[in-house]
Amino acid sequence: MTGTVMLAYYFEYTDTFNVHVQGFFCYDNAYVKPYLGPEESSAIPPTLLYALVAVVPTLVMMISEAVLFLIQYSSKELDDQEKTIQTGDCCYLNPLVQRTFRFLGVYMFGLFTVDIFVNAGQVVTGNLSPHFLTVCKPNYTALGCQHTLIYISQQEACTGNQEDILRARKTFPSKEAALSVYAAFYLASYITCTVEVKGTRLAKPVLSLGLMYLAFLTGLNRVAEYRNHWSDVIAGFIIGVAIATFLVVCVVHNFKGELLLSGEDPPQENMSRVESPLDKYITLQNHIAFAEVT
Repeated sequence: MTGTVMLAYYFEYTDTFNVHVQGFFCYDNAYVKPYLGPEESSAIPPTLLYALVAVVPTLVMMISEAVLFLIQYSSKELDDQEKTIQTGDCCYLNPLVQRTFRFLGVYMFGLFTVDIFVNAGQVVTGNLSPHFLTVCKPNYTALGCQHTLIYISQQEACTGNQEDILRARKTFPSKEAALSVYAAFYLASYITCTVEVKGTRLAKPVLSLGLMYLAFLTGLNRVAEYRNHWSDVIAGFIIGVAIATFLVVCVVHNFKGELLLSGEDPPQENMSRVESPLDKYITLQNHIAFAEVT
């Protein structure tokens, strides 16, 4: 987990990995869309999105696990056999804390994994945003683009703000689309597999599909504001769903962990001593020595 966090940090906040400089054709219509301002002016700012994908699933899972624990606790007493020994005979971990930390730990690991996958794709491809030429502001006269289409691959061809240009080179896949659909899919799977709603069968599907719809709106907003291409958003959706599916199915096993309060006694280990070949040899030698003495 520590290595994953550190790698995500190096991708996000350092220049350890240089972005691939992808060229462009003069007056390419795919990259001349208007620039609607920095990311903070977006209808769904990245800061708000990151806060939501980190806080909302955490609160939902913590509250749900606490409610499930209280429901089971009210119908059964918690004795010493239902505690999980962690270190020796002194430290115990409540089943509620164990399950909650497990599900949240896997979720946070997935968030950083999605971030690493997306950043790696952006650094390697250097795909240009729809408004790249607007922020690049190339000098077409100096580049000789008056009469013929020329492929420009020099990094010095751009005269605009360098931070905006660097951000415009990191669009494939869309990080916002990947993180939003990952959080929505993981949380929808958790609700579907763990929450029991009596009296209606549509509550969980409606809530789960509503979460996925919000993730879809996030990707749609990226395209509508000319910050990503459709291919960027679709690739982000695929990465987010793939990582969430792997973690839900293969790591937390569809959230089918042990019950918070289990009435079954833990299996008793066989404490009978198994005699090793060395012990048998020593015993045999002792018998031989005793026979010689007598």
